[in-house]
Amino acid sequence: MGRIFGVRIGADPSLFIVLVLITFSLTGLYEDLFPGEPTKALILSVASALLFFGAILLHELGHAVEAKRLGIEIVGIDLWLLGGVAKMRRDTNSPGEEFKVAVAGPLVTLGIVGLCVLLGSAIAGGWSTFFDIARFDIPPGGAGEVSAVLGYLAQINLVLLIFNLVPGFPLDGGRIARAIAWRITGDRVKATRFAALLGRGFAYILGGFGVYFLFQGELIAGVWGIFIAFFLYQAASAAEVQTNVAARVEGVSVADVMDPEPVSIGTLVKLDRALEDYFLRYGWPWFPVVDHDGRFVGFVGRQAVEDVPEELRPTWTVDEVTTKDAPGTFRVPMDEPLETLLGSDGLRQLGALMAVDGEGRLRGVVTLDQVRRALNPAT
Repeated sequence: MGRIFGVRIGADPSLFIVLVLITFSLTGLYEDLFPGEPTKALILSVASALLFFGAILLHELGHAVEAKRLGIEIVGIDLWLLGGVAKMRRDTNSPGEEFKVAVAGPLVTLGIVGLCVLLGSAIAGGWSTFFDIARFDIPPGGAGEVSAVLGYLAQINLVLLIFNLVPGFPLDGGRIARAIAWRITGDRVKATRFAALLGRGFAYILGGFGVYFLFQGELIAGVWGIFIAFFLYQAASAAEVQTNVAARVEGVSVADVMDPEPVSIGTLVKLDRALEDYFLRYGWPWFPVVDHDGRFVGFVGRQAVEDVPEELRPTWTVDEVTTKDAPGTFRVPMDEPLETLLGSDGLRQLGALMAVDGEGRLRGVVTLDQVRRALNPAT
């Protein structure tokens, strides 16, 4: 979707499903505030849904900006069905870093709530009137459009803030709990297990409420409760596993496991020579592409070469069919800790990452199989 403060912003298709659901659910509430004006209610519902996810984006940017300030690279922010997630290249190095990154998002959300309350109260003409509007009660004299949207945003972000501060992984409250446990025990793995245990416990409680709502005939609330509980349980368990795995490769760098003699193709190589000298010779589906100084610029696949008409291949160069690398997607510094590769989207997509030096020159290739062998040396 773009970049903010240098951070890639992406959206899962499920986000748009939620936007439609939120819009649909809010339309009826806004029709109560503005009787006989369905078009206005619909417009306000769409605006509220978009602004809500804008608030979630700001929340995740709070995490991302603080992480970058601490020297942790951010792979990107993805918005999806249950909100958003800021993906860090590596885990935090200390309880202090963990606490600062974890608390940054809730502080942004708290600021959004406070701003909405202050502005909404000023526009509505008082605190009590604004709170009536936030509860979708029609105040004497009616409601204003802006104060109505601000009331919804204040309400939903307050709920999000409270929910997110529950002390269980992977919620921000769970990360704060992990930071505290890490400080007390001095052991990141033990602290993660503790926070993951809290997260699974909260998932059971939330799932129990979901089942209760189902028996009460509240189908939507029950299904959502069970669904969110399942997600929290899985995420808490996955975070614990990832931390255990990271502990196994502590002190191991990309340079320790990479192939230090990668076969690469220059940008100026003609496509007919690339096909003959590389793809047919080695039989590999793709090769890294480097410029005249050996800097990694992207990769070229056999299919991309073969899609070019045969009569044009002697005149076209590899650079013209290269899939360019967005910095940080398919490359990794060769001195980077191996644990930073565990959550790499590029490694999952391509099956390998290009190890580069400080000037971007290709120095090696680390594959998914090499990472797996490093994680399980017995195999």
